[in-house]
Amino acid sequence: MPDTPRSARELVVSVHQLISLPDIYLRVQALLNDPDSSLTEVAGVIAHDPGITTRLLRLVNSAHFGFRSKIDTVSRAVSILGLQQIHDIVLATSVIQTFAGMDNRVMSMDVYWRKSVYCGVVAHLLAIPCHVLDRERLFVAGLLRDLGHLVMYQRIPSLAQQALTLARERPAELHEVERELLGFDYAEVGGELMRDWGLPPSLVEPVTFHTDLSRAGGFPLETAIVHIAGRCAETSGGPPAGDGPDCGIAPRAWEATGLSAEALEGVLLEAGQRLNGIVELLLPHGASSG
Repeated sequence: MPDTPRSARELVVSVHQLISLPDIYLRVQALLNDPDSSLTEVAGVIAHDPGITTRLLRLVNSAHFGFRSKIDTVSRAVSILGLQQIHDIVLATSVIQTFAGMDNRVMSMDVYWRKSVYCGVVAHLLAIPCHVLDRERLFVAGLLRDLGHLVMYQRIPSLAQQALTLARERPAELHEVERELLGFDYAEVGGELMRDWGLPPSLVEPVTFHTDLSRAGGFPLETAIVHIAGRCAETSGGPPAGDGPDCGIAPRAWEATGLSAEALEGVLLEAGQRLNGIVELLLPHGASSG
């Protein structure tokens, strides 16, 4: 195979054996795909993994969910949250675990995950004014928005760094430079990896198309939300100056969501207040370094 992959798909295939989700997630996913499985079976699988269990219970008892009474067992968490939200929480923690050993000399995993969690929190909060009921899925889609760069920095670090340098020098959009240099961008790579993992289209599409909203056919609102959250994450959480072209958010995203710059500023203020707590809940000590 040539040193430089010719497509996002070829890149993902080249790392297929190196990047796989942990067994705990695969077992949960299999149960959720089995119409004869029960909540008790799902809870039983999760309860056998102390790390997942601890993070799940800490998360559901946090301000992120806002339940009034304490949830002290996995079975109760599963029954209250439902299978889809449990799937998404296990997925989020599993992806973090999958990349836990990535070399910090390639990229700062602390910075990467903090930015990704921020993106997820913003997407989760934006779901409220956008009237999206499935807010937890938006959190996961935001968290995984930049997944493709983890693959690129493992497989083609020099080219990924070259694209980043060029984008800063011009200046230009990073995904546009990547397409020019490689023929594909990080969003496509992330989407291909997620398809490889068998994740649902409601997660795959917002990640794949948040850099090209015109291609979001099945989940345009969710994709627009992830696009906005991603732009905010890339500007270190600073609120856009307005809804003009200088803020970096595509006009199509404003139109799809119906959001105003003022509403977004309020969301970003709350996201900033929540960020540290969610980072502590999701990222166990040492998860960001090998």
